[in-house]
Amino acid sequence: MRDQTGQILVLEDNIRCPSGVSYVIENRRLMKSLFPEVFSGARIRPVSNYAARLRDMLEFITPDGGTQPRVVVLTPGMYNSAYFEHAFLAQQMGVELVEGQDLFVKDNFVYMRTTRGPKRVDVIYRRVDDDFLDPAVFRPDSSLGCPGLMGAYRAGHVAICNAVGTGIADDKSIYPYVPKMIEFYLGEKPILKNVPTYMCRNPDDLAYTLANLKDLVVKEVHGAGGYGMLIGPRASKAEIESFRQRILASPQTYIAHPTLALSTCPTYVEEGIAPRHVDLRPFVLSGQRISMVPGGLTRVALKKGSLVVNSSQGGGTKDTWVLHA
Repeated sequence: MRDQTGQILVLEDNIRCPSGVSYVIENRRLMKSLFPEVFSGARIRPVSNYAARLRDMLEFITPDGGTQPRVVVLTPGMYNSAYFEHAFLAQQMGVELVEGQDLFVKDNFVYMRTTRGPKRVDVIYRRVDDDFLDPAVFRPDSSLGCPGLMGAYRAGHVAICNAVGTGIADDKSIYPYVPKMIEFYLGEKPILKNVPTYMCRNPDDLAYTLANLKDLVVKEVHGAGGYGMLIGPRASKAEIESFRQRILASPQTYIAHPTLALSTCPTYVEEGIAPRHVDLRPFVLSGQRISMVPGGLTRVALKKGSLVVNSSQGGGTKDTWVLHA
């Protein structure tokens, strides 16, 4: 995000099942069809090769170094809110889209059921949360995963991307430590700063948060989609007091930020062209090399004055351009 001073800040990290890249590609496709003359005269870097780069990365991590690894996209199914993206990426990569019931494990190898018999699976691009991946290890009531999958993973017979456990980096209580991780592991200062963060499990931070709730944004550390949060300046006294009791009951499950003014972008809405708050979700592929998509998902809070850009709460998206030097 960019704050009121123009400084670019990192607001959060999404590691486990980062979503939205399909909208990056579709937004660009739509813009090119509507405004071809703009793209013919501008040096805009393409994003359409993302799927090919994603497949190259997935094939690179195949566990046995095979030359023709079989890659699949594992989806929770058609009722998942991101199912369009799962199907879109599978189609764009030219790989199979599977659900847990389409897979089985035999002798610590993963197979996919097909009309031509079982086919071994080497790499799983999973869009299913850890808890539901393997009912034999995690939630026994899960029908979204594949029994025995973790055994095959531990045996080194299948690669899972993103790896099981990466969700810990999605936890908002880990977020404040990322700058220190960069310094410890890389021996360098982070290029982008984090948003100042108060961790309510620390007594001093808790006291400050409770005394300034009307001025802060408070989030659940496990929250997502813009849910489970308080935006103090836009909350009623009753909402603030209710949230105060929730924090007191479980302070370790909350963090707080100053209420920052997200930058705005001209947006076409019902009343015409008007400023709306935005943030940017970039996408990174890490395999044989680390590369960033030359664009990203600009998320827009379509409601006037709103700071919540999440699509699950009425947010929209914009095409984002990165120009050739």
